[in-house]
Amino acid sequence: MFEFVAVFNGVLIALMISFNGLLAQHIGNNKSLIIIHLVGLIGTSIIFLISRNKLKSTKGLPKYLFLGGAIGIFNVTMNNVCFDKLGVALTISLGLMGQLIASMSIDHFGLLGVKKNKINIRKLTGIAIMSIGIIVMIIL
Repeated sequence: MFEFVAVFNGVLIALMISFNGLLAQHIGNNKSLIIIHLVGLIGTSIIFLISRNKLKSTKGLPKYLFLGGAIGIFNVTMNNVCFDKLGVALTISLGLMGQLIASMSIDHFGLLGVKKNKINIRKLTGIAIMSIGIIVMIIL
């Protein structure tokens, strides 16, 4: 079940990068960032109101946990810039490579308080295969 959800999420990311990149091409990166995040705020607000959840206190949480929103802005900006020059497939492929390297490092060293999950030969083989695929995409 969760594997399907993860694949569907990948489809949504490809669509999101395409829509965001096209919007940025038409109105510019800065204006598109405002619109993209405003639409996200409106959508989140609607979901919040429909679900009738109560806001939980953020008191006492480490401040670094709030960096995801700022990172999201840079992520959308970089996707928009890369979309124009690289296209959707290469933008996503290189982004996934970055995600794999970062997530394997976080897991391997137990960064940010996550459970350690050491790098093994299967993971390295997967990255090697992906790297070959990305190199082929760049060269051909």
